[in-house]
Amino acid sequence: MKEGETSNIENSILPKMGRTMKALDYFIADKLKENGFELTKVQLILLKNLKYQDGQPQNNLAHLTNRDKASLARLLTTMEKKNLVARIPSKSDHRINNIHITKHGDDMLKQAGPIFLDIIRIIQEGIPKKDIDVVIRTLKKISQNINSEELVAPLTK
Repeated sequence: MKEGETSNIENSILPKMGRTMKALDYFIADKLKENGFELTKVQLILLKNLKYQDGQPQNNLAHLTNRDKASLARLLTTMEKKNLVARIPSKSDHRINNIHITKHGDDMLKQAGPIFLDIIRIIQEGIPKKDIDVVIRTLKKISQNINSEELVAPLTK
C-alpha cells in the first residue's frame, strides 16, 4: 500500500457505508423488539419476497438473503419453528423444497409494515427529498459497479 492510501480509504464511501449499515441493522432490530416482534430484518425481507413470489425453491432464496445454502437452511428452520414459513416438497422433484409463507407469517408481515414506515420516517428525518434522491442514485450506481462484469481485476496489483 502506498503512503497516504490509508487516509484515502478512511475518507471513502466504503467505511461510512459499513458503519451506517451496522448501525441501521441494530436500529431496525431494536425497533422491532420494542414493538414486540421477535423477527430479524432478514426474516422480514424473506417474508416480503415470499408474499409476492410464494412457493420459491429454497435455492432461489439463498441469493436473495445473501446466504450460503447451509446458512439459509438454518434461517428457514428457525422461521418454520416460528410458523412463518413452510417447506413443501416440489411435486415434480422431491429433492426440491418450495418455501411458502404461512398465514402467521403474512400476519406478521402486515403488522411490521407500519413499524418499517416509522423506521423510514426516522432515518430520513431532516433530509431534503433532493438529497434522498441523490443518495438513492448513488447507492444504485454502487450496486451496478459491484455487479459489473468489468470489475474482474484484482483489488491490489
